[in-house]
Amino acid sequence: MKPGGSTEGLAARAVALKLVYGVLVEGVALDQQMETDAAFTKLAPRDRAFAHALAAVSLRRHGDLTAAVQPFLAKPLPKSSGPAFLILLLGAAQLLLMATPPHAAISASVDLAKHDPKARHFAGLINAVLRKVAGLDPESLAADPSRNLPDWLKARLLSAHGAETTHAIALAHAHEAPLDISVKDNAALWAERLSATLLPTGSLRLPLQHGPVTELPGFAEGEWWVQDAAAALPVMLAGSVAGKTALDLCAAPGGKTAQLAARGATVTAVDDSAPRLARLHDNLKRLRLAATVLTADVLALPEHRQYDLVLLDAPCSATGTIRRHPDLPHLKSARQIDGLVKLQARLLDKAATLTRPGGMLLYCTCSLLPEEGEDQTAAFLTRQPEFSRLPVKPADVGGEARFITPAGDLRTLPAMAFGGDTLDGFYTARLILAGH
Repeated sequence: MKPGGSTEGLAARAVALKLVYGVLVEGVALDQQMETDAAFTKLAPRDRAFAHALAAVSLRRHGDLTAAVQPFLAKPLPKSSGPAFLILLLGAAQLLLMATPPHAAISASVDLAKHDPKARHFAGLINAVLRKVAGLDPESLAADPSRNLPDWLKARLLSAHGAETTHAIALAHAHEAPLDISVKDNAALWAERLSATLLPTGSLRLPLQHGPVTELPGFAEGEWWVQDAAAALPVMLAGSVAGKTALDLCAAPGGKTAQLAARGATVTAVDDSAPRLARLHDNLKRLRLAATVLTADVLALPEHRQYDLVLLDAPCSATGTIRRHPDLPHLKSARQIDGLVKLQARLLDKAATLTRPGGMLLYCTCSLLPEEGEDQTAAFLTRQPEFSRLPVKPADVGGEARFITPAGDLRTLPAMAFGGDTLDGFYTARLILAGH
């Protein structure tokens, strides 16, 4: 997506700069900004798509772009330069990663600087640096994908998965994720209609250049919903749920609720975010699926009612979804992870009280970190000896034995080649409560 000329798309670039500044300086999530920022929503669809793409790639490849720009700076830019350094990064992203013509990328970057009261004093420097960046080989950026990871995350991934897998994870994070969808039924038919790949696990994967999701066949008719192939796996581990009661905790935006409802379960979906549940309501309406939806604090739920299946998709670092959310590495910290681990333990113990004897508890997180997955399950089983692990079998996950840990849990990683691309990082433990 390239704006037409040297000054065309300046508004889109200004919005992209605002989005990146919001993430890196103000700590506001990219999705949240795109939903609430008036300047972004007012852009024409083409410019809006460009602004999003530019912001996303600048965040995704922040380490690479910094490495490309810094050799041409005699010293770090002062705080008085305002967003000048970010303008350099966005310019480098256009030159090296988006194939924008050099004259367009450089002149627009200079114009951006001239429109900012602080950066305008550095417009000449921006022009000179980007002219040098334009001569770099884009392939050289791929030398060390791990430099796009914050130090705390890189250290934890190395400890958990080793150097080779960490490198592969970082390489996957450096690229935009494909579009995966779940269908209500007849996946083979919809694979043909959407020119999609039917994955071994039952999800459909569309090529990146698929156009607006809402304009694809079957969307308006409610035949499918967007859901990463890894995120669709936990419900598969529940087996047949037709006629069973299911409680989906921390349910929004509702992909797993939709899966359970489509498979015939009587579903209660709980989340403490009313805005996110509004989206879940809209999705269920479009999909013509039914569920009881409650806005509530999971920890405050009454325990007199118990369910055949309790699914806890616990709040976590979401480090397994960085391909789709490139702002995450810039918004999370090691301190936050420690707090999330404590919350997950409390939520797990609460979920245990809501599982009927003989029932199943599925604990899952979209995290790459063992402390939010394997370690959490081990601690839970020590605290709650009436629960036991029901090991995952290859047949439960489309024959993909590599998705199963030695202990019998589900563990996917972005390092895993799958369906012509990769998939999100996800962890799930299948736990059974002893019957009376």
